[in-house]
Amino acid sequence: MKKSNLLILIGLGVLAILSVGWIIWQQTRPAEGRVAQIYQGGTLLQEIDLNQVEQPQTITVEGPDGAINSILVERGRIAIVEASCPDQVCVRQGWISNGAVPITCLPNQVLIQIVGGEDELDVIAG
Repeated sequence: MKKSNLLILIGLGVLAILSVGWIIWQQTRPAEGRVAQIYQGGTLLQEIDLNQVEQPQTITVEGPDGAINSILVERGRIAIVEASCPDQVCVRQGWISNGAVPITCLPNQVLIQIVGGEDELDVIAG
């Protein structure tokens, strides 16, 4: 093998290792300034800085006609873990940790969205 080919292969290998390292670092580092906003019926009930959560906490949102949503908050993420709605779409959605897709419970009029953070999506293209 020529010396120039060997240098190119070594350079590509180093570049690949650095790229994988960058991707892993981006995925594992905590996002800065991400705030979960919990709404019911269009009214903001609570804002939680997801990076400041020290211990998991449960928030219960009570709505009209005895509707209940149990929200679990952990460092960097939030989810609806129990709901009185019949379809349970909000529970099956699972955890969110960025502003890409909010959690919605239409029957109970609950919306959870995440705002802030340096890598928020500017545009969603289909």
